[in-house]
Amino acid sequence: MTVSTSRADFDKALQVGRPPNITRLFPNSRALIVSGKVIDRALLAKDKSMTIAANGRNSFVIRGALMAAQRANATIIIEIAKSEGGANAYCPVNYWNMARQVDAFCNELNITVPVAIHADHYGIKKEKDIVQARTEIPSMFDAGITSIAIDASHMADDENLLANLALNPLIPSWAGLETEVGEIKGKEGLSSPAEALFLIQGLNAHSIFPDWIALNNGTTHGIEASSQGIQVDLTARIHKALTPYHISGAQHGTSGNSSDRLREIAAQTNTTKANVATALQMISWGLEVNDYGNALLNEQGTFSKVPNAGMSESMWVEMVTYAEEKGWKIGNYKNLNLAFENKLLSQPKEIRDRMSKRVEEFVYNLLVNVFNAGDTAPLAITEILKAGSYAMAPKARCIEDPSQWTPEKIRLRARSINTDKGPAGNFDD
Repeated sequence: MTVSTSRADFDKALQVGRPPNITRLFPNSRALIVSGKVIDRALLAKDKSMTIAANGRNSFVIRGALMAAQRANATIIIEIAKSEGGANAYCPVNYWNMARQVDAFCNELNITVPVAIHADHYGIKKEKDIVQARTEIPSMFDAGITSIAIDASHMADDENLLANLALNPLIPSWAGLETEVGEIKGKEGLSSPAEALFLIQGLNAHSIFPDWIALNNGTTHGIEASSQGIQVDLTARIHKALTPYHISGAQHGTSGNSSDRLREIAAQTNTTKANVATALQMISWGLEVNDYGNALLNEQGTFSKVPNAGMSESMWVEMVTYAEEKGWKIGNYKNLNLAFENKLLSQPKEIRDRMSKRVEEFVYNLLVNVFNAGDTAPLAITEILKAGSYAMAPKARCIEDPSQWTPEKIRLRARSINTDKGPAGNFDD
């Protein structure tokens, strides 16, 4: 049975639950855009529940995901990663226009569930990235971001921690915060409890309490084609080691993992956030996928489009031709998002609607039947009303000695971490 929220409670949550950047940008809006902390707390309140963090590579994905969340009465996160929507983006949705699109769609579609706007994988790969971040991160919050993932996992353990410490003053205390240890490399370079503890203990010593930690727990970005996928036992073991720090898990690379494996992640770990990107793109386009969201390949090794699903057949032919002229292999079809958004928006309404509807059906099934996220929207509103504010209290408290986590001691401690980082390379976010 769907749990409802009274009009009075919704209006009160709308009044006190929207962060200051959102109220400044959208003073007359009735979209309940909230901090990522609110979403995490709601899922913890339900227990053994996680929600989708939908990578809105195009506007059809955002619309479909929001419609699914409303139908499921579920909290949801709309996000984009730096590689997708940063300064050198391959998607039309980016860090600076995502909140505006979400707000517009929520008001148009009468979406009343709480939604967080998450800057995913804000990658720090070298020292000069920190310099750029000092300008870029404030600009993103100016544009309506309500949650951020600082991803310095490409760096050594000590540099990862130090980068997080350096950038934290730029992040509003009310905003959702995700951190990451271990690059996403599939079955190689798996994260360890020692790495995760080092990062979280070092942050805790400086009174920084992330809401989520992302791991390399065996999956990959993009479509997961192997049988390896997410290692549930490893994830549960790391989460257990982090119990004193009350941090939730963020699961990256869920596209292509089986529903059974994703149910295990929700039921057996402390995960509350599950990223889905590539699958939603393929589904919106109308490509043939299996139950996991994997785009299926035909005998020629290329994608197959389902007739009368997603974009028009003539538009798909145009996209494929464009990709071939660019010399793009199927792994680079993601670059078509930026090149074709306006053309996709110029299609007839019935085609645009079916693109979003296909996403809605897929996301609704994930939320209700796989992630156990149904009816978490009222729980989020309860958390807002209980706090009487858009700002949630930290889940943890400082239990580490700051004097033992100076920059010099951080570097010394890092030398004792002996784990296999996997192959070197510039792994995609």
